[in-house]
Amino acid sequence: MTSSDIDTADRLTRRRARMLPFLAIIFLSQQVVYFVDRNPPVRTVDHVKVGAWLVLSVVLLLALATGGFWLKPRNVRALMDDDVTRANRAEAFRIGFLVTMSAGIGLYFLDQLAPMSGREAVHILVTIGIATALIVFGMLERRALRDG
Repeated sequence: MTSSDIDTADRLTRRRARMLPFLAIIFLSQQVVYFVDRNPPVRTVDHVKVGAWLVLSVVLLLALATGGFWLKPRNVRALMDDDVTRANRAEAFRIGFLVTMSAGIGLYFLDQLAPMSGREAVHILVTIGIATALIVFGMLERRALRDG
C-alpha cells in the first residue's frame, strides 16, 4: 500500500459518510411517487417505476453490505473496510433490522384499518430497512471520522 492509496481511501471514506444519508433522503423521496398512486401497476410505466425501485434497492443494499466503490482498487477498498467501519456497518444493519421488524408489526395492525396488498407491505418494509441502515451507517461513519 502506498501513501496515495491511504489518501484515496481516506477521501473516499469521507465521501461515503457524507453521501449515505443523502442517498437515503433521495431514496425515501422517490417512494412518494410510488405511494401516491395506490392502483396496482398495469401500465408499462408503472412496471418501470417498480423495477427502478427494485434495482435501486438492490444497489443500495449491496453498497451497504460491501462498502461500495467497486471500481476502485482492492487495496483501497480494504483500507476503507477497517474494524470501525465493519462495526458501524453491523450496527447499521442491526438497527435497520429492528426498525424493519417494528414497522412490520405496525403494518400488521395498520392492515386491520386500511388493508394493503402484500406487494405494498414488502415495498414499505424494504424501503424502511434500507433507508434506516443507510442513515445510521452514514451517521456512525461521520461520528467516527469526526472523533478521529
